Amino acid sequence: MNHTKRFFNPEDDMDFLPIIPLNENEADDGEEITIPSELPILPLKNTVLFPSVVLPITVGRDKSIKAVVEAYKTDKMVGVVAQKDSSIEDPTAADLKSVGTIARIAKLIKMPDGGTTIIIQGKRRFKIQSITAEDPYFKGKIEVLTDEEEPKDQDFNAYVSNIKDLAMQIVNLSPNYPSEASIILKNIENPSFLIHYVSSNLSADLADKQELLELNDIRERADLLMQVLQRDLQFVELKNKVTTKTRNELDKQQRDYFLQQQLKSIKDELGGDTNDREIREMMKKAEQKKWTEAAKEMFKKGIEKLERIHPTTPDYSVIYNHLDLMLDLPWEEYTDDTYDLQRAKKVLDADHYGMDKIKERILEYLAVLKLKGDLKSPILCFVGPPGIGKTSLGKSIANSIGRKYVRLSLGGLHDESEIRGHRKTYIGAMPGRILQSIRKIQSSNPVMILDEIDKVGSDFRGDPSSALLEVLDPEQNHTFYDNYLELEYDLSKVLFIATANNIQNIQPALKDRLEIIDLSGYAIEEKVEIAKRHLVPKQKEAHGLKETPLRVGEKVLSKLIEEYTRESGVRELDRQLASIMRSLAKDYAMQGKIKPVLATEDVETILGKPKYNNELYKNANMPGVAIGLAWTYVGGDILFIEGATSEGKGELQLTGNLGNVMKESASTAFTYLQANARQLNIDPAVFNKKNIHIHVPEGAVPKDGPSAGITMLTSLASAFTGRKVRPYLGMTGEITLRGQVLPVGGIKEKILAAKRAGLKEIILCWQNEKDVEEIDPSFIKGLKFSYVKNMKQVLDLALA
Repeated sequence: MNHTKRFFNPEDDMDFLPIIPLNENEADDGEEITIPSELPILPLKNTVLFPSVVLPITVGRDKSIKAVVEAYKTDKMVGVVAQKDSSIEDPTAADLKSVGTIARIAKLIKMPDGGTTIIIQGKRRFKIQSITAEDPYFKGKIEVLTDEEEPKDQDFNAYVSNIKDLAMQIVNLSPNYPSEASIILKNIENPSFLIHYVSSNLSADLADKQELLELNDIRERADLLMQVLQRDLQFVELKNKVTTKTRNELDKQQRDYFLQQQLKSIKDELGGDTNDREIREMMKKAEQKKWTEAAKEMFKKGIEKLERIHPTTPDYSVIYNHLDLMLDLPWEEYTDDTYDLQRAKKVLDADHYGMDKIKERILEYLAVLKLKGDLKSPILCFVGPPGIGKTSLGKSIANSIGRKYVRLSLGGLHDESEIRGHRKTYIGAMPGRILQSIRKIQSSNPVMILDEIDKVGSDFRGDPSSALLEVLDPEQNHTFYDNYLELEYDLSKVLFIATANNIQNIQPALKDRLEIIDLSGYAIEEKVEIAKRHLVPKQKEAHGLKETPLRVGEKVLSKLIEEYTRESGVRELDRQLASIMRSLAKDYAMQGKIKPVLATEDVETILGKPKYNNELYKNANMPGVAIGLAWTYVGGDILFIEGATSEGKGELQLTGNLGNVMKESASTAFTYLQANARQLNIDPAVFNKKNIHIHVPEGAVPKDGPSAGITMLTSLASAFTGRKVRPYLGMTGEITLRGQVLPVGGIKEKILAAKRAGLKEIILCWQNEKDVEEIDPSFIKGLKFSYVKNMKQVLDLALA
């Protein structure tokens, strides 16, 4: 092996060597040594020797051994230089650095393995003038380099002090430095030797050390050394930080491991791990489930994942909750339907008065189910004004056929995920409300009420109406996909019943999937029966009067309905009855007794003067005023249309917050009146001399639609002819420019509104006669109907 190396390999982490110089001032005394002009040259691979520094060197190359042996026999002086490339095993003269250090061999030791170890001390820096021989070892002419005298100023002293401080910091921060290094540093007083000693033991690159050796100006050498030390200090600090962080992390991992092992041992002593027990319980429950193959496979994979991961990881709770949902859902678990049609009819009749059309449809469904044994549930939609019992009817249907009942309120719903569920990877993810309801009710064939389906919202989060398309399609809902469950679930056995007030607000594609059943408002007779059967007993019980002999007669109920309410349903009637019961409960509590029969006079005493009066229509009987019938989403209503003429140029003015269609109806009526003025005994010249103003009261309420056409024409004709409209007469119908009367919708609601308002005669298009025939004759008793085809017939009937 032909190379030289240090006892401490320069590639190791040991930067400072525990070698104490023989005499740190010896190099300064030039008279003590004689340096010849030609010296043996000793190349070193990874080391730069500095003056006054002592190094142990193991010599292995033949040339190097011969050089040190020859020098040791004579004056013991040798020139030590560094190789330019440390990877070259047999260097030539061109591979050697030109500047090195003259060293004195203090000791030569023959090693048992045949190698030679020498201890050398640097003396002076030198420069090779020329290589005089390469065999048997390198010899060369040299020039001794002299160092400048050490500056005595404060600036240089600060450099030296800084170098010592930086070196001490590196020693203290690095665990690889020997403790002797700091002792040596503290005891070095010679600035030049301090610079050489620190430079020799740097962990810097060979090029940096060589540059330090070649600098003649000691101040420049000190400045460069300080820069290298700063860089080394930063590296040591970073290394120390990383080492500490890694050690802390390893310590924490070991601590957690030991704690987990201890916890496991404790749990084993107490009877096993809680999580293992939960998993075993889940698997036991799963054996009893009637799952599809896809569901079985997903559950199996979920359990396998659960067993592999630690309970404290976030994924554990996600997988656990998902499996828990799968176990809670009633897969293919159905309640038995009751096919006793007579019993079902009794239940429906007992819970709701009237509604024969809906009851008939439900009984038809049960009959087919009884005969066939299987039928895809229809998607029913009850449309009608508020307060008529659409929602409660769904519960009655569930009771009549023996199914479980669940209600899902869709009013204000604006997030599609509420229907389909969220992806289970999201924080706080949940299944959709459809599956949540089925999970809660524990049946796969309940009666599910989708309440207020016309009030579903839509925004940037999605359109729930579109998500409902799959739910409410009998051809698709047997494979309903929930994003959280990530499986198909069969909803085909669920009896969905939607409720709505205004069918126009339902998305067309969704409306196409619904079997629309219109529910009109109640007649006065129906309200009286509902109050007697349901409302009065309910309010008596709610106010603690159930055991009292109090009785409310039909006359009192009729007075309440006609004079204190104006509605299609019975909610306001229920509130008025509650007010009466509260007053009676107060009297009973204070006096200890109560009247057995409620009189009509008591109603005014408790509720005050009537809110509505049918005399209004008699007092309003003046030319230009006609009564129209309107439909709103809360039921039918009546409205006045007032027409008045004034001096002007024949302009038409419309007020009362009218919509575009209603304005067009007024323009059509006015044009028809002008075109047929002579037939109606109106002077055509009057249209150029009079302005006409049409106003519909309650200007804050928006109004629109074509059904006020004949009413507007009647009002205009009355205003121009001065003939009054007959009292207690209402009308509804669309008109054309040719004077034809067209049919309109909402007839039952409008007729019931007219009946509530006390009208006695109604004019309708002849094509609406079929709608009147569907109404129970007892509800419209006392009303006279006139069916017309054109406006001439309307005016002949309407104008006195």
